[in-house]
Amino acid sequence: MADSFPRPPLAGLARQLRRDRRGVAAPADSFVRETFVLPRGHARTVAREWFDRYPKAAYWTSVESWRVLPGDEVEFTMRRLPTAD
Repeated sequence: MADSFPRPPLAGLARQLRRDRRGVAAPADSFVRETFVLPRGHARTVAREWFDRYPKAAYWTSVESWRVLPGDEVEFTMRRLPTAD
């Protein structure tokens, strides 16, 4: 019985996911975000540099999201407040 229903088109969903992952859909908060795609070792270095430059206690710096890509690359988004007020 379930075979009689057509599968829904997924092109719209795929397009929305690509747009969101590129950061086109801006979040409604005041955090500054930057997304990187780097080899694993370089990704760790960049994340450490962010924490050194923008200390977590003052800027609420964090790794907002990350995922491992093929070829041992990591896509990750760093988040921080714009100022340390």
